[in-house]
Amino acid sequence: MRIRRLAAVLAVGVTATLVPALAPAQASAADPLHGFHNQRPAWHRCDTSMPAAYQCATIDVPLDYSRPTGRTIKLAISRMKAGGSAERHGAILFNPGGPGANGLAMPVAMNDTMPKDVRERYDLIGFDPRGVGRSTPVTCGLTAAERKVEHPYRPETFNRDVTWARSVAEKCRTENGDMLRHITTRNTARDMDVIRAVLGEKKISYLGFSYGTYLGAVYTQMFPQRTDRFVLDSAVDPARVWRGMIQVWAEGAEPAFARWTKWTAQRDRTYHLGSTPAAVKASFWDLVARADRDPIPYENQKLSGDDLRAGLRPQFFSPIEAAETVAALKAAADGKPTSHRIVGLAGAPAPRSPGETDAQPPADNGSAVFWSVVCGDTSAWPRRIDQYRRDAIQDKARHPLYGDFGSNITPCPFWTRPAEPVTTVHNNVRLLTVQNQWDPQTPLVSGLGMHRALTASRMVYVEGGEGHGVYSGDPRACANRAVNAYLSTGQLPTRDLTCEASGSQNAGLGKSTVPIPQRVPGAPGF
Repeated sequence: MRIRRLAAVLAVGVTATLVPALAPAQASAADPLHGFHNQRPAWHRCDTSMPAAYQCATIDVPLDYSRPTGRTIKLAISRMKAGGSAERHGAILFNPGGPGANGLAMPVAMNDTMPKDVRERYDLIGFDPRGVGRSTPVTCGLTAAERKVEHPYRPETFNRDVTWARSVAEKCRTENGDMLRHITTRNTARDMDVIRAVLGEKKISYLGFSYGTYLGAVYTQMFPQRTDRFVLDSAVDPARVWRGMIQVWAEGAEPAFARWTKWTAQRDRTYHLGSTPAAVKASFWDLVARADRDPIPYENQKLSGDDLRAGLRPQFFSPIEAAETVAALKAAADGKPTSHRIVGLAGAPAPRSPGETDAQPPADNGSAVFWSVVCGDTSAWPRRIDQYRRDAIQDKARHPLYGDFGSNITPCPFWTRPAEPVTTVHNNVRLLTVQNQWDPQTPLVSGLGMHRALTASRMVYVEGGEGHGVYSGDPRACANRAVNAYLSTGQLPTRDLTCEASGSQNAGLGKSTVPIPQRVPGAPGF
């Protein structure tokens, strides 16, 4: 969940200017990236409506790192300097998630989030990953309908879904040509290392959320000697990229749904959805069946049962949020007025990407990068179309809420095969992972997978914690104290730490406030 102030910060466009061409020094045989590493960014104020200390620049990076003398692309970077503090430790990079989310304004957000004694130790560094936003953007020319990611399985619509998936892949290939094969996590990690060198740092620190945890883990695998203090918040399981991470949304939803039925049954006088878990469950599925027969009118929308299954999946991880929404939908279906604002269901417009303007980047930029990365990182996507049909049928029976969505066809079986193998993440780099128990986008099983892969990591687990993202600006919260202590001293906890949810992280009492974009149904991203 995002900090309220962040929405305003990220909505402001950031004007970038180009740096001069690469430094004239020729790439040496010992370091083929010498020219890239020795760039001198033309730092300037990002925008007059933003803090003067928030500076932007643009650097060049190779499109294809195996051919560094070939085509280059632009990378938009930003910073807020530590201010010459004697306590300065180095530079810390941020990634808000995605893949496909803008990160240029992260220094402003994190300057407001981190306590003073932490942020003064670092130059805060943001960047739009390759292909994203103010960096050289990719677009596939996708319509709003083509940008919709979530497709339920139905026998009568499966062929239409296959046509959609093939069309997206073909459009992306036509619009981008060979560039598409190089919009990958491994290349973004290489870009991070160029940023490190340009900043004059021997090592970098890092705070990544959601997809950003996988990006950070890949960096530790590729550049372990250049990894300093890394925090991975709400982690992707690196063994499940990427189809498995979409399927894990369905797996994680079932225990969250069961928890919701128990919680709501205890509050039948408030929500009137049933006094037993079985009755609450029946109320929900009756509502889904009713919406399939006669879509529920809500704010100029008509919500089907499939819309309810997809839209409510992340809400079930917060019982109070889901109970209020289901009760409001039931009232709407009965023709009764409701004051409850139903957020994120089908038909609602997707939020604008941070920093997005009408002219730049293209409207489908987030979707184009999302598919470029999840299809281009790994060749593990099945190529036989019938397997998607079989898996969707099987998983809908196994995970009724979302199983068919998670296993249905995507553009990936029609994508150009990856340029290089997927990264196997398994190392003993010492870093910190943090994880809520009830996370809808990277469920606990996913965070544990990352923790196992990074054998020397320590985990901060928030028991009862809800929401996607843990680290926030509350200095009293147990998990935040652990993260801040690590970033300040470099010392990891001696063992894994369990925190009880409290305050903004308290189960059922509110949302976590973390500077990562809020994902809505139909919009891509982790």
